[in-house]
Amino acid sequence: MDTRSIQGMKRLCLLGAVALSVLPVQPLLAQQTPAPPTETIRTAATHTPTEQQVIDLSKTKWDWMADKKVDSLATLFDDRAMFTHMGGTWGKTQELATIQSGGIWYKKASIYAVDVRVFGNTAIVLEDLDLKAVVGGRTVTNPFMVTEVYNRQAGKWRLAQLTFSRLVRPVKTSAGGD
Repeated sequence: MDTRSIQGMKRLCLLGAVALSVLPVQPLLAQQTPAPPTETIRTAATHTPTEQQVIDLSKTKWDWMADKKVDSLATLFDDRAMFTHMGGTWGKTQELATIQSGGIWYKKASIYAVDVRVFGNTAIVLEDLDLKAVVGGRTVTNPFMVTEVYNRQAGKWRLAQLTFSRLVRPVKTSAGGD
C-alpha cells in the first residue's frame, strides 16, 4: 500500500471512531423528556378601550354559555365560526345545538389571566382558565388556555374561532359544588 492509501484508511478509521462515540449518546438524548413549559399569560394592568371592550365581550360570552343563551350566542358567533374542543372541531350550528341540548354545559369559567391583542379589525384573546362543565352528564373541570378570535364587522365584534387547549398545570379551582 502506498502512503496515500494508508493516510486515507487512517482518516476513515478516525471518522468511524468519532461516529461510533456519538451513537450511544443519541438514544439517551432522544429519551429525555423536556420539562413542561411554565410560562403563561399575564393580565395587563391597563387596556385600551377597544381591548377592554373585547375582554368584556368575552366574559359576557362565558355567562351566556353558562346560561345556555343560544339566541345571544347566535348573534355573537359568526356564521363561519369554528369551535375546537378536546373531542373535535365543528361549526356554529353544531356548537349552538350542543349548548342548547346540554351536550356540553359550560357551567363556570374561572379566569386567571387574559391577554388581548388587537390587529385592526381582528382581536385575539387568550384566557388561562379552569372550566367546570357537564359533558355527557358528567361534571368535569379542566385547565385550559382558550384562544378566541374576534372580527369587527359593521362596528360589532363577532366570534370567528374558539379553541380549547388543555394545559399541563393542575386545576386551580375546586371541582366540587355548583
